[in-house]
Amino acid sequence: MANAAPIFVFDVRYVIELILFVFALIVQGVALVHAVTQRSDAFPAIGTLPKGGWIAILAVTLLLTLLTRSTLSIFGLIGVAAALIYLLDVRVGLRDLGDNRGSW
Repeated sequence: MANAAPIFVFDVRYVIELILFVFALIVQGVALVHAVTQRSDAFPAIGTLPKGGWIAILAVTLLLTLLTRSTLSIFGLIGVAAALIYLLDVRVGLRDLGDNRGSW
């Protein structure tokens, strides 16, 4: 009975890491697909990197996250950070540019 606790801990850790890995892949994939589907002239209009730069960053970090198979590696963390920066800053700027209303 004393050996049951460490096995359970490893199972819980595996499930948590798997959930984080799937979450990271979804966030990075959504950011990459959004970047690919936007107009290239809109990126300089909001004062950010060009479309090709964002696609390269997001694609490379997604690939490195897949190759390391870990969200907790340095590549996984950088990939999630880049995707969140894109989604929370650049995507909002692109949306505001397309709305012709500006932001609050």
